[in-house]
Amino acid sequence: MRGHLGRWGLTVALAGTLVAAGAVPATAGPSDDHRRLQVAVDDLRGLGITGVQGLTRVGGTTTRARAGVGDLDRGTPVPLDGHFRMGSNTKTFVSVVVLQLVGERKLALDDTVERWLPGVVTGNGNDGRRITVRHLLQHTSGIYNYTNDIPALGSHDGYLAHRFDHYDAADLVALAMKHEPGFAPGTRWDYSNTNYILAGMLIERVTGRPWAAEVGSRILRPLGLRHTSTPGDRPFLPTPHAKGYQQWEPGGALTDTTLFNPTVAGAAGDMITTPTDLARFWQALQRGQLLKPRQMAQLHDTVLADTFQDFLPGTRYGLGIMYIPNRCGGYWSHGGDVPGMSTANGVSRDGGRVAVLSLTTQLADEQAALAVYARTFRLMDDVICGPR
Repeated sequence: MRGHLGRWGLTVALAGTLVAAGAVPATAGPSDDHRRLQVAVDDLRGLGITGVQGLTRVGGTTTRARAGVGDLDRGTPVPLDGHFRMGSNTKTFVSVVVLQLVGERKLALDDTVERWLPGVVTGNGNDGRRITVRHLLQHTSGIYNYTNDIPALGSHDGYLAHRFDHYDAADLVALAMKHEPGFAPGTRWDYSNTNYILAGMLIERVTGRPWAAEVGSRILRPLGLRHTSTPGDRPFLPTPHAKGYQQWEPGGALTDTTLFNPTVAGAAGDMITTPTDLARFWQALQRGQLLKPRQMAQLHDTVLADTFQDFLPGTRYGLGIMYIPNRCGGYWSHGGDVPGMSTANGVSRDGGRVAVLSLTTQLADEQAALAVYARTFRLMDDVICGPR
């Protein structure tokens, strides 16, 4: 949400140089899986993250580990399967709902935004008649990223003054419409949260129900994701949870950013989950439990992620899902960042291997943050590819 994905891309490249140092034994069993995960979360704690929880599942074996504290003042441990804000992982849920509607022939990927949301994308060179549903889901619309203009996401003072502000989806799109598009639709790729605010509005227009209700009925309940939710205006996290901490300036103090009104993220990133639930979602998705074969193919139809290529050549983006190259080919993923919290995950193409990490600190120092992300991607590589 806060624009860390560019930095995230650079970190993946760094992670590729670190894989050998984190190689696991030639033969790995359950105890090796646990050691590998525990070393990773301990390393992340050592890099400045206040609390880390992680889960890996390889075949039928599930491993959990944690490190650090869930509350700096009280010194309590991180919950082993606690709730956290998943951030932009929300986009994959939203994309799945849109693709289900496509499979039901209630809309088409080549429908224009103007057809479903007349007069919403207009002004300053923005033209909903030229932008399709596919452009939104694939970040090829060229629409400005509204989160660049949100005070609560930019500074300590802005967070304190605006953390409980309510935003309607139309308010967030209106912020983006104050800016010219970055490029003509379909000509380039660049990440913009505005695309998914519009996707959420589109779901509501097509179904007559809020996007969150559709996610609940189409994904959460069928998969039994009882600890995953769309909070609306509720600024609190369910218990148990670790607190999130944001560092606004390099070397600066950490601010507790656990509480804020998630309508600022909406369909682009407001959802809450646990490692167990998020791993179940990613495995179910890759195993074809949520989409028909044609829509699965559309989900995985990728374009080059243009603005990531300087940092990670070959990275591609599908419809709400990213393909990450690694030493055994690649895997599917979507990062997630909100103030004070970061989520990393990876799932193999067949859904048999998955890893989820929740980190409860966002560091302002660029090199420190890069080291953190590099370590998360090293773990993803080891889980997805198996022992070296």
